[in-house]
Amino acid sequence: MAFLARPVGAVLFGHYGDRLGRKTTLVGSLLLMGVSTALVGLLPGYGAWGIWAPLLLVFLRFCQGIGLGGEWGGAALLLAEHAPPERRGRYGGYLQLGPCAGFFLANSVFLALSEGLGRAAFLSWGWRVPFLASAVLVAFGLFVRLRVAESPVFRDEPERARVPVVELLRDHGRTVLLGGLAVMVGYTLFYLTTTYALAYATAELGLPSGLVLGLLLAGTLVKAGTVWFGAGRGDRWGRRRTLIAATWLSIGWSLVLFPLLETARPVLVGVALIGSLAVLGLHLGPIAGYLPELFPTRLRYTGVALSYNLGGVVGGATAPLVATRLSSSYGTAVPIGWYAAGVGVVSLLSLLALPETRGRDLVTARRPGLAAEPG
Repeated sequence: MAFLARPVGAVLFGHYGDRLGRKTTLVGSLLLMGVSTALVGLLPGYGAWGIWAPLLLVFLRFCQGIGLGGEWGGAALLLAEHAPPERRGRYGGYLQLGPCAGFFLANSVFLALSEGLGRAAFLSWGWRVPFLASAVLVAFGLFVRLRVAESPVFRDEPERARVPVVELLRDHGRTVLLGGLAVMVGYTLFYLTTTYALAYATAELGLPSGLVLGLLLAGTLVKAGTVWFGAGRGDRWGRRRTLIAATWLSIGWSLVLFPLLETARPVLVGVALIGSLAVLGLHLGPIAGYLPELFPTRLRYTGVALSYNLGGVVGGATAPLVATRLSSSYGTAVPIGWYAAGVGVVSLLSLLALPETRGRDLVTARRPGLAAEPG
């Protein structure tokens, strides 16, 4: 449900982000996502509210998805539109380090609670702690965003699109589609590694959940390093060239991920998970610098948000479902790697159809059609 809501959030917050400004819209998306997350921690159980409890949970998850759909694109734009062209990749790298920190903190708290509390206490109230604690991070994020100046590129833009999504799909629909497909492999690799592989390793291979979570936390630290490296390479080598190299690595690693995992040997399982997150970091590093350079200023918020979340729906939402079906059909997880590699090929072909953008002036990029010109 949250995945389906993301494109809705991209269009909704993209509309106001392109008409009213990046800063104001980002505050709204943060509040919606943060309040919805905290309320999940306060939600009564089925025994108290009956059918209303799961219905409200679905509603809150939908609200989370809407907020998240507008969150990443606006944050990427504030960084990209404030950054000097020669360091736009590095600025975008700061954004990509945020999910690394969030994943590490959330799973560290979950691991500590699940290991420190008894099963009954964890199921009774312990699971609520991470959701309620997120309110502190929301308050900090709100404090920071209220102090950030509006993007100078947006402020100096003389034109405002009346209905940004209509103009975007009419004039830049190809770029939106290719941009979404280009980031799809990253979402696929992330959810196969952190969601499906975690469940498969514990339920099917019999590995302790604490061990697998610990390996994922170690991989997240490595991923943060490769995010920073990939963002820097995007400034030196070019965003598209770096993404193409990372996508080739993603294709190759997809083919070894599950054979390594199925050995059920902790060392090789660690190589599989940590290596997968390392490759993912290389792919994520340049994206926050690349997508904003593909669209003109007056449509940039909607374009970036819609592209990024399209990749999330196609690559992330379907990956665990397809993986479960393949594993049950073939009795092994190895074919899942071929599926992930196939997704990588689609992302690679999409990147080859997009231009290089390193050094592009985001102000002059407002000319219609510039985003589709070869670089």
